[in-house]
Amino acid sequence: MKSCTNCSKNLEKDEIALCKKLLGKKTKQFLCIECLGDYLNTDKELLLQKIEQFKEEGCTLFM
Repeated sequence: MKSCTNCSKNLEKDEIALCKKLLGKKTKQFLCIECLGDYLNTDKELLLQKIEQFKEEGCTLFM
């Protein structure tokens, strides 16, 4: 199980997939949704919406 690089929280699979989607598939830095929002200077709600959007688009990272 992977944990957030910043706060050490255990990550959900969608959080890992979102990091790969937004930071690059080869990223070694995985952040929880809250820390990713801080890193990207956006809010948690927008990131949750993006997860749903990527799932609806059929992105294989979220399967």
